[in-house]
Amino acid sequence: IDLVVVNLYPFEEVAARGARFDDLIENIDIGGPSMIRSAAKNFHDVAVVTSPDDYPALLAEMERGSGELTRETRWRLAQKAFTRTARYDAAISKTLAALDHTGAKTTAGESELFPPALDLRFERLPTLRYGENPHQKAALYATVGNLKGGIARSRALQGKELSFNNLVDLEAAWNLVQEFSGPVVAIIKHTNPCGCAEQPTQVESFKKALECDPVSAFGGVIGLNRPLDSETAEEIGKLFVEAIAAPAFTPAALEKLASKKNLRLVEVDASASLKGELHLKQVSGGMLVEEKDEHQLSAGDLKTVTTRQPTAEQITDLLFAWKVAKHVKSNAIVYARAGQVVGVGAGQMSRVDSVKLGAFRAFLPIEGSVLASDAFFPFPDGIEEAANVGVTAIIQPGGSIRDKDAIEACNRLGVAMVFTGIRHFRH
Repeated sequence: IDLVVVNLYPFEEVAARGARFDDLIENIDIGGPSMIRSAAKNFHDVAVVTSPDDYPALLAEMERGSGELTRETRWRLAQKAFTRTARYDAAISKTLAALDHTGAKTTAGESELFPPALDLRFERLPTLRYGENPHQKAALYATVGNLKGGIARSRALQGKELSFNNLVDLEAAWNLVQEFSGPVVAIIKHTNPCGCAEQPTQVESFKKALECDPVSAFGGVIGLNRPLDSETAEEIGKLFVEAIAAPAFTPAALEKLASKKNLRLVEVDASASLKGELHLKQVSGGMLVEEKDEHQLSAGDLKTVTTRQPTAEQITDLLFAWKVAKHVKSNAIVYARAGQVVGVGAGQMSRVDSVKLGAFRAFLPIEGSVLASDAFFPFPDGIEEAANVGVTAIIQPGGSIRDKDAIEACNRLGVAMVFTGIRHFRH
């Protein structure tokens, strides 16, 4: 035998579709991996092919070499073959580990969520031009078995190739807009929102988002949770932006933006749920692993701690601001009014400075707005600063040893305040 060609049963594709338990089991290939491994082990004499993508190049080499493949090619194919079977087995192991013997999904405890050894498999997609800076090389990898979900598997419809920084900002934009059910538009710069709004129509949401900080919006990326329509596309076309992420683009919207050849339009499959994914952060010599922060808050979860009660309109704005604050670098402060972010204080080392920064940088009046803080106020100074610029209601986690001081400050200044009991640090 000189050549072994094996295409394994499509377990990854079947699992990605959420197939029934019996179909999963039926699509576990047994003989295929055995043939692949034995052929790869004998690469001295046998070439093993595991991907149709390799057929054209191999046929061309065989034509040039009178039907022969070089030892170098056989070795490369053997390496690829062992990688293929390893990924295949990893996909099976990961999928079945989440099911019980009947095929029902198990409720993961800490031991299942964080096993003693963590096997992560990714496959490289086209190499990026460079990394976060031009002197850094970079590549994009997609989770093995994830065939269509998330930014990694998004589809570029137009524009220059996506850069490392584009992808990072698009991820931030996409994650933020997924928090909302109504038409929402987020404008992102260096992973922080510099504008976000939820209004009755998409075009209104874009205009309101842009009003928050039209200076920082220049050269940013935009995220939408609805297909981009023609009217919104026309408004976006007046602004220089790097990229737009949306679940779809209407033909009319594509036509409106067709002349902006460098504008990257990215279609993200909103139907592919990636909930439950682990959040990974590399540290020198290892990896930090945690559950993703997917906590959802409702009005019933809020605890009013002040004499002044928030109105129904304020509750709506507090919940809106809270969702946005979750996606702002800590220490995070968000001012909002009527479904529109009017100021953002991001990434300051002290909370009171984030309060000041958000008000100082605001292009819109802060008077009458509400404020969201991603963590508790360690001192009442932040609340006093907020009241000084006209904030009428505050949402924060609570939990400080000085909560009493914060509550007293609100009562003294006539500000309503609610506690969530949940913190949203973002580093």
